[in-house]
Amino acid sequence: MHALPFVISLVSAVALAPALLRMLLAGGHTRVNYRARALPSPFGVLVLLAAVAALVPVMLVQVLAPADLLHPETVPVALYALGVLALGLIDDTLGERRAAPGAVEPPARAPARGWRGHGAAVLRGELSTGALKAVGSLGLALFATSMLGLSNGRWLLATAVLVLATNAFNLLDLRPGRAVKAFVVLGLGVGLGSGEARPLWALGLFAAPALVAGFYDVRERAMLGDTGANLLGALGGLWLVLALSGGGQAVALALLAALTVYGELRSISDFVERTPGLRQLDSFGRPA
Repeated sequence: MHALPFVISLVSAVALAPALLRMLLAGGHTRVNYRARALPSPFGVLVLLAAVAALVPVMLVQVLAPADLLHPETVPVALYALGVLALGLIDDTLGERRAAPGAVEPPARAPARGWRGHGAAVLRGELSTGALKAVGSLGLALFATSMLGLSNGRWLLATAVLVLATNAFNLLDLRPGRAVKAFVVLGLGVGLGSGEARPLWALGLFAAPALVAGFYDVRERAMLGDTGANLLGALGGLWLVLALSGGGQAVALALLAALTVYGELRSISDFVERTPGLRQLDSFGRPA
């Protein structure tokens, strides 16, 4: 029964995806990808639409049947996932500099990128959506993990894992499908290593539509945007927190910190391109 929310949310995402594609295109909501193709974006909003639609039958069955469909961890998971989705959507819609009506070009200054770029924007007195997203993710992570009944040390550790994972997947989302592939690899590794399916079902309402959105991203039919990439990072971080011991989370935190520092200083795409195995996995599923 615990798998039912995952299944319902998956079906909702598959049903809603074509209509969302048409809606984004009709509204002119597109972004240019690394191959200069204009694609519907942010397609990560599919996760929000599918998850809240799935809640209708799930909650009716949960309360009226009654049936035990939702894990206790679903509440902090939903709180963090929905909050990160909202922050990502703000970044997607307000974070890009666009030309004013009648103007030929957007303002000369490029949008802030990375923690250093957003920090510099804040010091200049600008409202940086990236900085807002960082602060908001931290507040949401502190609130969500406080519901898991952890000791103070484990609470702070889990919060750090969540925040860094959320940002790390945003760093990865520079090529079609890279973020969702990282999420699948992470889930398989953690799931097989722990032998525990409970975290997946706790994430199910959001993980299922994230996989559907990721499929469209891999096939270059849409772009996840920060909305989807940050959501995948949030789900990956939540999976680590729910499945790993304190020692495992400490190792995960060190790896996430290393990835974050590398992504700030060097090109992750260049590293992937020159690494056999990673290069093939990165390009798998993309159209020629």
